[in-house]
Amino acid sequence: MILDRAVMAFAGCVVLLGIVLSLTVHPWWIALTAFAGLNMIQASFTGWCPAAMVFKALGVRPGTAFK
Repeated sequence: MILDRAVMAFAGCVVLLGIVLSLTVHPWWIALTAFAGLNMIQASFTGWCPAAMVFKALGVRPGTAFK
């Protein structure tokens, strides 16, 4: 798996987790989904993503979006 796909898969899991937790535990868990969305927006403009840095450190092959 390349870095771009790993970051997108992780973001999708965070969004889904936030939705499930907001429906089953407490409505304020929707903030996790909002945080993930805001992070994806800022990463699209800046090219900087904390998740990409973590995946790079774990040895995931670089892709084209996050170098």
